[in-house]
Amino acid sequence: MNSLVDPRTARCFRFVRREYADGVACLVYAFDDGPELVERVTFPAAPPIAAERRAGFDAALDLLHLIAGISYFKAGVPAGIAVESHTPDAATAAFLDTLYLHGLGEFAYHNRLDLRGRIRFPVAAPAAVAAAPAGSAAPAAARTLVPIGGGKDSLVSVELLKAAGVDATAVWIGNSPLIEACAARTGLATLNIGRELSPVLFEYNKAGAYNGHIPVTAINSAILVVAAVLYGFDAIAFSNERSASSATLEYDGQAVNHQWSKGWAFERAVGEVIAARIDPRLHYYSLLRPLSELAVAQRFARSTAYDAVFSSCNRNFRILGPRPADRWCGQCPKCHFVFLALAPFMPKPRLLAIFGRNLLDDETLSAGFDALIEYRDHKPFECVGEGQESRAAFAALAARAEWSEDALVARFRREIAPQLDPRSLALDAQLAPCGEHRIPARLVPYVFDAHR
Repeated sequence: MNSLVDPRTARCFRFVRREYADGVACLVYAFDDGPELVERVTFPAAPPIAAERRAGFDAALDLLHLIAGISYFKAGVPAGIAVESHTPDAATAAFLDTLYLHGLGEFAYHNRLDLRGRIRFPVAAPAAVAAAPAGSAAPAAARTLVPIGGGKDSLVSVELLKAAGVDATAVWIGNSPLIEACAARTGLATLNIGRELSPVLFEYNKAGAYNGHIPVTAINSAILVVAAVLYGFDAIAFSNERSASSATLEYDGQAVNHQWSKGWAFERAVGEVIAARIDPRLHYYSLLRPLSELAVAQRFARSTAYDAVFSSCNRNFRILGPRPADRWCGQCPKCHFVFLALAPFMPKPRLLAIFGRNLLDDETLSAGFDALIEYRDHKPFECVGEGQESRAAFAALAARAEWSEDALVARFRREIAPQLDPRSLALDAQLAPCGEHRIPARLVPYVFDAHR
């Protein structure tokens, strides 16, 4: 591997140190005695850290260091893990073990690795662990960070928070003109945090190190926890819906979920870590947790405010590689699913104007849509809704004259629907809010009232 040691032969992955100065957090890692991998996260116009927030800020930096390391650990997946500056307590170590195991589930599936039993974070002696600063239980938030991803979900959250009169700031991580345009359209205050991955990681990847999907939402969550403490926010409101908790497939006896760090298990676990080790007054939650993807699409369709700026096309958000000239490539699973999810709730001309074409009248896309409805294939490794949601959307379109003769809708009506239980295709059954959540009490009516 040129001058680099192959991380796949390493004995240990090291969390070397983390540093912070003048709005820049440096997160340092290494494999054995190899070159340091240094990631930088930049917090613009960072204020001085108030004395009463110092302990919480340091604990948040520690958590960020430990969570963000997953980007680098996966290059070699060594058997040993060493934390050299801030060894976690037992509860946090157990959380990290779970995050690395399930957050790398898709990565392990594609690389034919079994990570069970291979990930064990060291545990600090109980006396060495400081508790979170004292405070009351998390109230309904006064100042809220709402992460913007450029797609429909976070924009629905924005409008719910605005309707509820919440003092919210739209935040995003990294350089994305598309997300910046969406954030500007919200009318909220904005915060753009910079993130620079270590260039050594890309050298490892070029030379053949392990590579693959990582739980980006977990990393972004940790960055935003630091930001919340630094800038004095009370809450972080993500926009992950309930279908994010559903596994993509099962592999070797283990559920594999592309969206694991968007799911309920992660939300609950990281919320408990934040309350115990950082600040019990900082509330982490997903505002859309009780909603299906179709329910989110229904709410998004009520306003045309973001039609010209939003995009869920994953090809717009690649770190490396080509990006589509337009906001929607029309070829990826996200484009397919968002088109299908919005179709039952939007006038057809409006949807075609957003995408620039009718994806449901293109027979060459049949395999992609088949995967969405789990017909002859499993659900794609993408942030898409459950198969039953996609089947219900198809069934709804098949009953409408303006859609029923489009190639893929007609095919669903003729070939696929007769094989399904009609009771499972009811669209209304997919739209009712339900399930566990961490939404502040005063915001619950805004989420559970379908007409808001």
